[in-house]
Amino acid sequence: MTHTPLHILRMSRAELHLALDWAAREGWNPGRQDADIFHSIDVRGHFMAWQGEEPVACISGLRYGVSYGFIGLYIVQPEWRGRGLGMAVWNAALDHLKGCVVGLDGVVEQQHNYRRSGFDLAWHNRRYQTMGHAPRPRGPHVVKLTSVPFELLASYDRAFHPEARPVFLQAWIQQRQGMALGWLEDGRLRGYGVVRACAEGHKIGPLCADTPAIADALLDALLGCVMLKEPVFLDIPEPNREAIALAERLGMTPGFPTARMYRGPAPRLDLARQYALTALEVG
Repeated sequence: MTHTPLHILRMSRAELHLALDWAAREGWNPGRQDADIFHSIDVRGHFMAWQGEEPVACISGLRYGVSYGFIGLYIVQPEWRGRGLGMAVWNAALDHLKGCVVGLDGVVEQQHNYRRSGFDLAWHNRRYQTMGHAPRPRGPHVVKLTSVPFELLASYDRAFHPEARPVFLQAWIQQRQGMALGWLEDGRLRGYGVVRACAEGHKIGPLCADTPAIADALLDALLGCVMLKEPVFLDIPEPNREAIALAERLGMTPGFPTARMYRGPAPRLDLARQYALTALEVG
């Protein structure tokens, strides 16, 4: 039997769409516009392994600025697993992120494998599910985020991400099948959240707020942007006990956990005000 050589190449935008199709099949439920937005974060940070003419594995290793990176979309096609292809794309991503502190959100069962590559556990997240509801009156502080001066959003977001991410934020809050809302009070942004259409239902993320009451109000408004009884998912960092309490009070259904891990010094993030992560694929 002749073995065709393995090639690892950077993904085009179209190939990133294919990788997200794989992610949907794995049950990760990516957003419908994720490919274009994720590609814009780091056009050189998405890798696909090819066995001859067949795509067999993928990964993203995205650089934010010069000192921080994030790994996601780490998938080997089921029929090609157990042949070392995952390690091949893994090494390509880490090589791209050389010199960076690197984060990832991985399934808990793979923590021991990530530790072998120098990653340490920082905290656990848990996915929760709820449903959209009929729109309810919003308070005067809840506004469309696109109406807020962008510099307020960019400054506010820095507490929740290790590097500034203006290009990503501009695209994330303007998705065609989504809504971004902020809490604006006395000219200050005190919270924001985004809901986007996914392969199944919608996801909310990020959801950040200065107080539990603001988080509750933003969450209620975002759920009112979704069709009645449409499933909605959030990935909540477990160290934020107020976020867990909010999910439980609203009767959300807990789902699978993930492990946030870092290789290098863990960034100092304001988890006490982060009620839902942006996306497991990009941090």
